[in-house]
Amino acid sequence: MQSLADIRRTFTDFFKNNDHEGVRSSPLVPQNDPTLLFTNAGMVQFKDVFTGKEKRPYQRAVTAQKCLRAGGKHNDLDNVGYTARHHTFFEMLGNFSFGDYFKEQAIHHAWTLVTKNFHLDPSRLLVTVYAEDEEAATLWRKIAGLRDDRILRISTSDNFWSMGDTGPCGPCSEIFYDHGEGIPGGVPGSADQDGDRFIEIWNLVFMQFEQHADGTRTNLPNPSIDTGMGLERMAAVIQGVHNNYDIDLFKTLIATAQDLVGNSGPQNRQSYNVIADHIRASSFLIADGVLPSNEGRGYVLRRIMRRGMRHAHKLGSQDPLMYRLVPTLVSLMGEAYPELVRAQPLVQQILHQEEEKFRQTLERGLKLLQESTTVLLPAQALPAEVAFKLYDTFGFPLDLTQDVLRAEGRTVDEAGFQTCMAEQKQKARAAWVGSGDTANEQVWFDFHQQFGATEFLGYTTTEAEGTVCALVINEQSVEEAKQGQDVMILTNQTPFYAESGGQMGDHGFLTTEEGAVVTITDTLKKVGSLHVHVGHIEKGQLKTGQTVKLNVDRDRRRQLAANHSATHLLHAALRQTFGKHVTQKGSLVAPDRLRFDFTHPRPVTKEELAQVEQAVNQRIFDNQETLTRVMTPDQAIEEGAMALFGERYGEEVRVVSMADSVELCGGTHVEQLGTIGLFKITGESPVSAGIRRIEAITGPAILTLLAETQKTLSAEREQNRKQVTELQKQLGDIKRQTLLDGESDNAQTITIKGYPAMVHHLKGVPARDLKALVDRYKQTLGSGLVIVTSIDDDKVALVIGVTPDLTDRLDAVKLVKIGAEILGGQGGGGRPDLAQAGGSNPENIGQLLEVLSQGM
Repeated sequence: MQSLADIRRTFTDFFKNNDHEGVRSSPLVPQNDPTLLFTNAGMVQFKDVFTGKEKRPYQRAVTAQKCLRAGGKHNDLDNVGYTARHHTFFEMLGNFSFGDYFKEQAIHHAWTLVTKNFHLDPSRLLVTVYAEDEEAATLWRKIAGLRDDRILRISTSDNFWSMGDTGPCGPCSEIFYDHGEGIPGGVPGSADQDGDRFIEIWNLVFMQFEQHADGTRTNLPNPSIDTGMGLERMAAVIQGVHNNYDIDLFKTLIATAQDLVGNSGPQNRQSYNVIADHIRASSFLIADGVLPSNEGRGYVLRRIMRRGMRHAHKLGSQDPLMYRLVPTLVSLMGEAYPELVRAQPLVQQILHQEEEKFRQTLERGLKLLQESTTVLLPAQALPAEVAFKLYDTFGFPLDLTQDVLRAEGRTVDEAGFQTCMAEQKQKARAAWVGSGDTANEQVWFDFHQQFGATEFLGYTTTEAEGTVCALVINEQSVEEAKQGQDVMILTNQTPFYAESGGQMGDHGFLTTEEGAVVTITDTLKKVGSLHVHVGHIEKGQLKTGQTVKLNVDRDRRRQLAANHSATHLLHAALRQTFGKHVTQKGSLVAPDRLRFDFTHPRPVTKEELAQVEQAVNQRIFDNQETLTRVMTPDQAIEEGAMALFGERYGEEVRVVSMADSVELCGGTHVEQLGTIGLFKITGESPVSAGIRRIEAITGPAILTLLAETQKTLSAEREQNRKQVTELQKQLGDIKRQTLLDGESDNAQTITIKGYPAMVHHLKGVPARDLKALVDRYKQTLGSGLVIVTSIDDDKVALVIGVTPDLTDRLDAVKLVKIGAEILGGQGGGGRPDLAQAGGSNPENIGQLLEVLSQGM
């Protein structure tokens, strides 16, 4: 039986052998069509080629394309698991001609492949053509020899394809497989065409017209071919089953799930179908960079995941199930789609996390659903308020609630549900005016209204004077603060940077002419533009209205600036290495280290980390100047600047440019990149689903790390030195024992001059290990002669042993010297019962036994 993988390979190899370029599947997230939620057909990645916007170095192509239909206008989710052929994720096999061959060769390829390579019975095949496409009908008669009654003319749009309201379009020709009279269903175009007897296996699109806005069509100058064969459907036909979920891939996934759950009754088949389908869709979506969320593609992923997880729960699975199916899926599809192999750890992690989270609320949600339906009439729809509560409180997507109710034949008040959604959004907008945190900091809003924003001077200086505008102790405004008190200090201007954008606030000290000294242990940003100094009064007192001198800890600021600039360089290096999907998701800029969180769907390898580290250091070594400009946010973004995660921007923003990095940033930076000194990555780890974290150090912190490492290495070196001798001894013992255990059964037993002899010729075994082997052979032999050789590095070693009962007749020393001569050695020595020699002519080993026999 041909497996699904065999069928995929047969298809692609057939067209490669017919001069088609093998093109990898494009991602599930379309790269060239913003109107699509997901890639839903094989031609999506070639759309711009068909329209002429893009040129490829080939005119023929073949693909196995990942597709997904579970959102937007192409949504098969509700039917998945309950029908024989609906899937969320599926593979579309296709061959394409971009202005090269047309109908005749396309039909010839199709008929040859299905009848010669896939060995389908021609008598079970029939085709459809567009009613007006007599050319295609004629070609089917000519090439396939089909009678007119097996060429069905369809006049509807089912057999006429268009890319949109305007653009390329053309007639289709579909190939159907007849499962036989025992299966209900009629031919295409008949009243009962939706039955399972006649199954479409391949659609050939003849792209020959241009559709214009006025409704007219003209011939394309270069007509093209676009075909699509559903791999799962074709596998069902070739494997002789009527349900896609009975093909080898799904049977393996279902069997794995059944083994894990232990509940395999036929009444549970639909649930296993759902799980098998949804594990494919979820895994491939994550592998292509989609992460679960509450909107857009991430929401579709979450719906698919939770639907599968709900069915696992329904089957009685006591532990998260979905993530445990990933290894089986990877073993089945990883060879064809290596991105699935690379993303396996991330896929399993996200599935596990999501299922753990969902299981916590699933039972409570199902309990609410059960309580709500018991009071309803048999056919009464579930009230919208209940469906919305399930969504809002328990994370049940609407279609999940509908799936649960399907068994009862019950629906949901969808219109009412949408009304509830709209009301929730309205309430959220009305309640947006401040959070609890904002209410607690009302005092700072009052100060902002009274004094305005703090003027920040720290871009050009680390010391300045200011006037104390306000003092706050225990969230209460005070006029005076005394020695020993902790106080928050607001001044009209300051060189102290307030914590934001990941950069920690400045430390330093504040003094007055009256002798007060205040240690500043942090600087916070309040109400968006107030720089508030967190201090402890070491000496004297502070009063509002006083003039104070503010001094930033310069060494600490210098390291903060170096580390902040390094995060910008790191961001640019990550995007250069991994692609434009990398965006910042948080950071920490401390004086002794930096931390950078970014979007990336898979773990980073050691080699990739080294590449990123080298890219950052190269920018540092180039020692370019840091350029800062101030402009409006729109102007900045138009010029290619990137906005930093978590920052709020006013009417004017600072645009910081260094090397190839251009970002909106309010932080402090080095003036020359060489000031950073050196950059070293110290760690890389996951933060959450699809978010990675890099930790690093720069400059003096690297010297500290090197010193500590050197100290540790010195101590370890001494310890290792002591262990080496013992380990070498143990290794020698192990190797000898391994030799004895592994080679003892491989010796040849013969007779030489009437004496029993064990002979063994080895390769790569050191001469020092041969004696132990000879001793073992002597014990096994009992009485006789043992001859062992080993070729190692173009040298040959010879060891001869004689059992004790024969040493009065045979001398091992004499024999080994005879052997040494033929092997290109001299002498040799030992005892009458055991002797050893060596030589440089291993090619003469074949003459050894004859020479020894003559000398005995």
